Order: sequence, then structure tokens, then C-alpha cells
Amino acid sequence: MAAGLLLLTAGCSGAGSTGSGSGGSDDQTITALMVGNPQMEDIQKLTADNFTKQTGIKVKFTILPENELRDKVTQDVANQGGQYDVATVGAYEVPIWAKNGWLQQLSDKANADAGYDTGDLLKPMVAALTGDDGKMYGAPFYGESSFLMYNKDLFAAKGLTMPEHPTWDQVAGFAAKLNDKGKGVAGICLRGLPGWGELFAPLTTVVNTYGGTWFDKDWTPKVNAPEFKQATQFYVDLVKKYGESGAPQSGFTECLNTFGQGKAAMWYDATSAAGTLEDPNASKVAGHVGYVYAPVEKTDYSGWLWTWSWVMPKTTKKAEAAWKFISWATSKDYEQLVGSKLGWSRVPSGKRTSTYSIPQYKDSAKAFADVTLGSIEHANPQNPGLQPRPALGVQYVGIPEFADLGTKVSQEVSASIAGSTTVDKALDDGQQQAEAVAKNYKGK
Repeated sequence: MAAGLLLLTAGCSGAGSTGSGSGGSDDQTITALMVGNPQMEDIQKLTADNFTKQTGIKVKFTILPENELRDKVTQDVANQGGQYDVATVGAYEVPIWAKNGWLQQLSDKANADAGYDTGDLLKPMVAALTGDDGKMYGAPFYGESSFLMYNKDLFAAKGLTMPEHPTWDQVAGFAAKLNDKGKGVAGICLRGLPGWGELFAPLTTVVNTYGGTWFDKDWTPKVNAPEFKQATQFYVDLVKKYGESGAPQSGFTECLNTFGQGKAAMWYDATSAAGTLEDPNASKVAGHVGYVYAPVEKTDYSGWLWTWSWVMPKTTKKAEAAWKFISWATSKDYEQLVGSKLGWSRVPSGKRTSTYSIPQYKDSAKAFADVTLGSIEHANPQNPGLQPRPALGVQYVGIPEFADLGTKVSQEVSASIAGSTTVDKALDDGQQQAEAVAKNYKGK
């Protein structure tokens, strides 16, 4: 990867190949659409020399940034386009798409696959990918919560000590002391890029721990309630005062670059980032990062729960080949392959219990493995805040309309980071949009 951590924004051609039935000769090529995170870039590197060599099945990859991936995969799967045989889809989409009949269920194939060991998959991840019929519609590639990462050298230079369970007020205090524009070091990196899965992934966890919620249990919108406004104003002020340059355009990948290059003292984001940060070939801060639980205000924990999973669209005509790839990509053997070929910190973790018993992984991930697993286990999609919720989700609301609602509100919040609007206006507008969504659910 150029410059250490730069995103590979385009992969091989994703054009679907022709053919029907699982017995045709062109069943030996499948098409895969995936998000451009480091773990996906790794599987692209390893597939030809391992999976294809073992099975004869070729995989044509298309890799896209998160927001573009969401648009592309939704368009193809929802419209039954049939361009892709497998795709990476998140915990938010899978239950909704399963209910819509857009995905093939994977439980039967997984249970019939003697070497797959479905029972080894972490229960929170399986639950997140299970439909109303109790079947699994996605196979977790890696799972994550969120935590706070900090540069131990910068903290030591200032004589600062990070607690294991920091509050957001403490984080803001550290950011003020560590922000050094003269040296090009931000006090903290936080996502400001619009998108329900970009800016609002971390921000909704802040809202939760401040006592806010998108909707209360009877679907009354609370987007401009005092707690939601307080949390959002805090987040916006923090990133404006002490955040990275270009924050309104910074998402996961940009913050991974910034923090990994030593240009930020702290970063609150996905636990899955740690594997890349601890890889000395990809990160300048490898071995110098501390990891602690997601900052809180009024709750004991506030980390999100997420998994990028492999799904099989209903339209694929190559189900057997597609399952062979999915089972390989989410297997224990694949974890061993990544560890031996690319480094044990790069293993796509957070999905299997057995991962945390691999001696080499435990050694390479000792800085972050326990906090990662603890964060996953304490994430509570049923009750992530201070009040009952009408739908599942920590950092999102598990309804189809949330993707549009969250993205629209995120655009205005991002604009408030840029200084072109205010948090009050952003959330007042968001409240109106949430009220329109609530009409679909009130009284049901």
C-alpha cells in the first residue's frame, strides 16, 4: 500500500460473468464486491495463490470506499442486478435484506460443511447476521467494537496517563494538551466525513452515552433533544478545536492514515484498526499505541458492535463456488494463512472464539486483544443507552430508512464541522426528517 496506509480505492473489474447452474465451466470464476478496508485488501492479495490454487475458482474483485460500496451493493442487490456472486455487507443491512428476500441463507451450507465449525463463531456476530427465521444470512469476515487508541510516546512526553475507562471530558482535556499545530499533530482524530456509517458510527455512540437516542421506545424522534444536541455539539467542538485537518472529509481510512503516520495523539474508532496499526510495514506507530475502552459519559460502556460479513445475493447462479469462497474467507485456516503470510496482527479477528487461543495471535495482539474482546462482549444492541429503544443497533437504528436519515443528518453535522451551519440547525432539520420516518412506525 502506497504511503503505508493509503486506501486501495479500485480493484479488478467487477463485471459479472455469464453462465448458469453450478456445473458450467465458467462457474470457475466468481465476482466479489468488497469494502476497501485493510482486511479486504489482504484477501485480494492471498486469493490467487491459495484459494484459486486449491479450488480452481478465480475471483474477480471490485474494491470501493465504504460510502461508495454501500451505494453499489445496495443498487445491485436490491434491484436483483446479479452482477456479484459475493459481497461484503454490514450488520445493519443483513437482517433487513434477509427479510426482503435478497440474500441466500448460509446456515444450511455452513452446518453441512464439516470443517467450518459454526459453533466457534462469536455469538454476538452470529446474532447480528441472523434473519427472523433463525438462519444466518451473512458469514462474519471480521467483527469489531470501538475503542480509543492513543500514542503512548506523545502521552509520556507530556506526563499524561490514560485510564482504562476514560470519560469524554478526560479525552477532551488530553486533546487540548496534546494538540500541536506547529508539529502537525492533532490532539485527536474523529470522523467528519458524511455518511450514516462514517460520521454517525462514532457520533451515535457519543449520543448514547450522553443519554440521547434517535427515537424513544414509542418512535418519538429525539434528534434535537437536549442530550442529542449536547453530545453532537461536544463532538463538533472537539474535532474543530483539536481534530485533524480536513476533518469534514475524514472517514475511517483518512484517520487510519493520520494516526498511523503519528499525526494524531488519539483516535476513537473501530477495534479492527489495531491490526494495521501494529503492523510495522504499514504503520509508523507500531508498538507505540495504547488501547482503552470507548469513552463514556453516563453509561458504563459505549462501544459499537459491527461485523463486515460475506453474503451471497439471491441472484447468484454460482452458489456452490460462492460458498466455497465464503467458507474459506471466514475459516480458521484463513486466519492461519494471514498470520503466517502477512503477520499475526493482521488476522481478521473478532469473529471466532478460537482466534484468541492461537499463541502467535495472542502474542502479536497482546496490546489490544483483551480490550477488543471485552468491547465486543459489552456492546448491547438491545439497550445501548439510558432508555429502551424501538429497534436493534448501537451505532445505527435497525430500520431500512435509517441509511437515508442518518446520511442526510450527517451531511449537515459535517457542514457544522466545516463552519457552514450550526449544530442546532443541523439537528432541528434532522428532527423533521426523523418525524417523517417515525410516521411509518408509530402505533404499529
